[in-house]
Amino acid sequence: MLNTDNFTVRKTFFLYLIIYVFFSSLLHSQNLLLKIEGETERETTLIDSITYKKIHLDYASIKNEVLSLQNTVLKNGYIENDFKGINKINDTVFLASLHLKKKYQKLSIYYDTSILDKKLLQLISKDIFKDHFIIDIKNTDDVLNFINAKISEKGYPFSRLYLSDITIKDNTNLEANLIVESNEQKRTINNIVIKGYEKFPRSFLKHYIKIKPSQTFNLDAIKKKSEKFRDLRFVTEAKAPEILFSKDSTTLYLYLNKTKSNSFDGFLGFGTNDKTNKLDFNGYLDLNLTNNLNYGESFKLLYKGEQNEQKLFETNLTLPYLFKSPIGLDLALRIFNKDSSFITVNQSAKIHYQINPNQKVSSGILSIQSNNLLNINTSSTIVDYKSNYFTLAYQFLKRQSHNAIFPIKTNVSIETNFGKRKQTSQTEQQSLIALDAYKIFNLDPKNSIFLRTQGTTLNSNTYLENELIRFGGINSLRGFEENSIYATLYGLINTEYRFLLNNNLYAHTLTDAAYLENKITATKQKLFGYGIGFGLFAKTGLFKLNYAIGHTENQDFNFSNYKIQISFISSF
Repeated sequence: MLNTDNFTVRKTFFLYLIIYVFFSSLLHSQNLLLKIEGETERETTLIDSITYKKIHLDYASIKNEVLSLQNTVLKNGYIENDFKGINKINDTVFLASLHLKKKYQKLSIYYDTSILDKKLLQLISKDIFKDHFIIDIKNTDDVLNFINAKISEKGYPFSRLYLSDITIKDNTNLEANLIVESNEQKRTINNIVIKGYEKFPRSFLKHYIKIKPSQTFNLDAIKKKSEKFRDLRFVTEAKAPEILFSKDSTTLYLYLNKTKSNSFDGFLGFGTNDKTNKLDFNGYLDLNLTNNLNYGESFKLLYKGEQNEQKLFETNLTLPYLFKSPIGLDLALRIFNKDSSFITVNQSAKIHYQINPNQKVSSGILSIQSNNLLNINTSSTIVDYKSNYFTLAYQFLKRQSHNAIFPIKTNVSIETNFGKRKQTSQTEQQSLIALDAYKIFNLDPKNSIFLRTQGTTLNSNTYLENELIRFGGINSLRGFEENSIYATLYGLINTEYRFLLNNNLYAHTLTDAAYLENKITATKQKLFGYGIGFGLFAKTGLFKLNYAIGHTENQDFNFSNYKIQISFISSF
């Protein structure tokens, strides 16, 4: 049988024990108050302006706070300050006395001219002399850290820098000698080891990333350069670079992973045929292969079979850094077949130079040959001809690697071609100039505006129908058939307002406007395209759908003139 009296006693005992432990802990954790006073009221005001921690848990914390404040006033020029001690006022209040004394404003630092140059000193001081420079005393730590960082950038990461022989120069100024100690030779990168993607093309490391053996060791510069890996589609950086120092060498470790950089783009479009009033289909194949040979090369194949009986076949091959040089090669072949009217073959070869990760210049030749396929030529403007051009081109490209859906933020491409066209016994000077530029303006993480401008002009005394510029379709003027518009000059603006519904889905509006001139038909025309669309990004690729309506300046707006364009870009 349970003894209730014993149970009650034990219960009361445990209750008192809990109360004792609780209040005992409160008693032992009682906060202590620290006050720091100067010799005068003015000094006390200056000390209070520095701001120090006043509430503490124990005496050790109070002592550390006083020492910290004393070090702060020392750095501010009160080098003669005198700590009088800490007095206990009562159980919870402690008073520390600190005499600041005189404040010194400036510090003259004498240095070795063989170590520091005047250009470096101009970044930290306005008063520079033959053997010394003057700074504000409060900036001493920042100045020394800056100088030490610059010395480290020159290949001396373990150098030690400090001031010695600090003396009073006059009532408000001090002077000291700057000592730089380094017990090692200048460090350079001796070896570069790549982990994870050992077959990474070394030419990109040298010419694109700008890291190579024999460079002066500078860890901050290496980390900054390694960020350029983000601009390469076929590689990612697994983690930050690491350095292994030995007595006689410096080894740099880079951690890279090869990524999927191939893409396949299929397009399906359908709309109402104006002549037959029936539904027409068209589509294309766009294949991009990148770095499959671990050379950084890229190969593109494009084929379009269009509803207006046009066919386009195009291949592009880019070989970067030939023979480990900064020079690369671009080769292109383009075949355009207009039903049974004519066929035009474009061949180009360009040598390019990558100025930096964002900029590239190139030059080369462009050859065009066109043949009339008509048995009975009913058009005097479709004739056989050959054209040869000298090409100069420039490209600026900036990526936003954090955005998988829209990886390119800015792209500007300008190409100029100067040459001549030959037909039978007639030769004519010509020029062909093209511009394609776009930029994404990120308003906030969900809203952005896409703005693109395209334009091409063919300058000649006479024009042939089979040499005209062709545009229209999903990649130029939306709401119109692919390459259905012919011109000797055109300018185009594409705009989109994009709203990111989530990390994988976005919706957008589209508004296109174009101006064209055709000197064969002596026409000038304005065209417009309006619509909406959305995109879905998944592991398998990017799916896009556009609904666009196109019309000309003098044409009534008609909802039946719509184009639904679907594309799917798959990465592998």
